[in-house]
Amino acid sequence: MTQEMILANATLVLPTETVTGSIVVRDGLIVEMDQGADVPRGAQDCEGDFVAPGLVELHTDNLERHMRPRPKVDWPHQAAIVAHDAELASVGITTVFDALRIGSIVSDPNKKYGKYARSVANEILSMRDSGGLRISHHIHLRAETCSETLVEELEEFGPEDRIGIVSLMDHTPGQRQFTDLSKFEAYVRGKYAMDADGFDDYMAFLVGLHDTFGLKHERATVAAAERFGAVLASHDDTTAAQVATSAGYGIRLAEFPTTVEAAKANHTHGIANIMGGPNLVRGGSHSGNVAAMELAEKGLLDILSSDYVPSSLLLGAVMLGNQWGDMAKGLRTVTAAPAEYTNLTDRGRLKVGLQADLIRFRLTEGVPALRAVWHKGVRAA
Repeated sequence: MTQEMILANATLVLPTETVTGSIVVRDGLIVEMDQGADVPRGAQDCEGDFVAPGLVELHTDNLERHMRPRPKVDWPHQAAIVAHDAELASVGITTVFDALRIGSIVSDPNKKYGKYARSVANEILSMRDSGGLRISHHIHLRAETCSETLVEELEEFGPEDRIGIVSLMDHTPGQRQFTDLSKFEAYVRGKYAMDADGFDDYMAFLVGLHDTFGLKHERATVAAAERFGAVLASHDDTTAAQVATSAGYGIRLAEFPTTVEAAKANHTHGIANIMGGPNLVRGGSHSGNVAAMELAEKGLLDILSSDYVPSSLLLGAVMLGNQWGDMAKGLRTVTAAPAEYTNLTDRGRLKVGLQADLIRFRLTEGVPALRAVWHKGVRAA
């Protein structure tokens, strides 16, 4: 049975401008778009609300929060996935790359964090294929080079898993995200209730892992991404030299560069800069690194990610739209740009023939208030 929906008298957010118009959806696709404020019979009057493409999220740790709501609490994974899916739909995200850490520490029980990516990926893919989720889910493997089992865990995945993104993560203390060791110490000791002696031992252990496995793991990750057909991303680049290495690996996305120097170097090499929505909304990085708004003001911010606060994605895009005086440009950082850089050509824009992933929102005292979310033309939130 044909299913049709007409959204009329809306402020349509196009890739380069906003216009008053209407959009017709039929059987999950955008089939017609017109300009004007007319509201034909049977249409929904959007009363001037923004209608934009559904948001595309490239890096979120939100699923892990649902699986581990408290330290040492392992929530049933299927229930966690459903809750995560519903939360993302509720804030306008219609496509997500679920970030799963790959690479574990198994040799020392005091520093152990075990593997989980393969089993959780199986659960996500199974629930996706059974139609149990509201939005589109893809896999993003966060390859932790400062680990012991990365190579073995990468071998558990293949092209059939349709991995969308593989990111090179290096959390060795004293560089990248944690150049400031005092910030690293505060983070680790706070998270793990660790004393000073325990922290010193942990830091030495991580540096040793990097010295032993770092380069080997980088090369294995690059090879695996090519085998999967995945987009390769860097993480927390700090220097132009690190960016040059990324470019040599064929990296297209740079997640959360920590300095203006790195962000400029990424653009020189044609690499898109991703910054965190929480950084933008809060006005700075919790790790003391470069502020997202500073990069935006310098023309160096290409894509936003919600990172650890899903609701920051739409809010951050609106903040950028206001900062730039161009709402279409702001929304592009969470729609067309992330879709383009991950080769999702069927979404991310309002265009006839594309998938009808849509959101409707209005601004209330400057804050976006969602009115509705559709995924493939079906109401998701």
